[in-house]
Amino acid sequence: MSGLLFRNVAELVTGTSAGPDGILRGASLAVVDGRIAEIGPHEALRGRFAGSLQVDCGGGVLTPGFVDSHTHAVFGGWRAAEYALRARGVPYMEIARQGGGINASVRDVRARTEVELVELTRARLRTMLRLGSTTVEVKSGYGLETAAELKQLRVIRTLSQEGARGALPELVATFLGAHEFPPEFVARRDDYVALVEHEMIPAVAAEGLATFCDVFMEPGVFTATQAHRVLAAAMRHGLIPKLHADELKNSEGAALAVRLDAASADHLGQVSQAGIQALAGSGTVATLLPATLFFLGHRDYAPARRLLDAGATIALATDFNPGSAPSPSMPLVLTMACSQMGLEPLEAIVAATAGGARALRIQDGRGTLRRGAPADILLWNVPDHREIPYHFGAPPLAGVWRRGMRVP
Repeated sequence: MSGLLFRNVAELVTGTSAGPDGILRGASLAVVDGRIAEIGPHEALRGRFAGSLQVDCGGGVLTPGFVDSHTHAVFGGWRAAEYALRARGVPYMEIARQGGGINASVRDVRARTEVELVELTRARLRTMLRLGSTTVEVKSGYGLETAAELKQLRVIRTLSQEGARGALPELVATFLGAHEFPPEFVARRDDYVALVEHEMIPAVAAEGLATFCDVFMEPGVFTATQAHRVLAAAMRHGLIPKLHADELKNSEGAALAVRLDAASADHLGQVSQAGIQALAGSGTVATLLPATLFFLGHRDYAPARRLLDAGATIALATDFNPGSAPSPSMPLVLTMACSQMGLEPLEAIVAATAGGARALRIQDGRGTLRRGAPADILLWNVPDHREIPYHFGAPPLAGVWRRGMRVP
């Protein structure tokens, strides 16, 4: 029987639990045809998979590949000038008012060709894969006009086809036309909402370009009423709702996400206790993005501990984007989650793998190491899973396999 047999494993993190039963010690793992065929004692697997290529893990740790469930990876140039302004204390919303922020990337994306955006995004996705992200959600939202939004989503579709061959992460597309109001609609915001409802969403659905629809609901951006209008229209066209919620101020976005049965409510830096309770009793995943608040210089992070203790499902993601989170590194996000949000290392790993899969409503086993799941596997050159977030800045990642193929 051909395939792979991972042996000499100190710890195997299954992703199925953040408790002691989520770690197997001394187990081997067999892969056949890109899927996990068996996990068990090496002596039991050695004979059955005698023809497999042996992967000596050197006493390291195996985890599932990361499922990065919130990114904005399709963009043009970086926005380092804004970083310098923030270092001098200029607030994020003031930078946006001056013409920076999201609309700076909108002007850039509108001016670039689809081919150029494919090349730029491909390079970023390769970096993400080498850092362990084997599945990545990617949003539009830097077009804010029908043609440019469709251009971004077609870039994702093109790269998804490359991802299907294993050269890139598997991609999941989200339409985020309601990311900001473009300059031409600032004085007539409801007209822009109507454009998203009646032109953009039908066009996205007609081409099958996205699975999800997201809205940036925040004071100064989209109101609860406007967000509801957009997401209701999306659901009528078969798109699953998501919501940027309660990031900088509480506006009860989490509760709206739950009422709409959204796949996730994301950010949650200022979520209320009522929002926590709503998420705890729902199927809506709380997706936490600590790198964003870190980069923006905020001191208060999303209440990960309270969310978990209340019974909510949490995910961790990078929010990779050129303005507020220009890092594609999920290992760094794990460190922030532990050091700034009070998660234990195993809780953070599960949130970054199985939690991300739940936030994308993926049910094929991604985010876990279990029989039948895709063989998206990370090998860490440490004997203890707690060392994965501990060694921040230089992740001890020794190998990445996507669908059983090692990433060069």
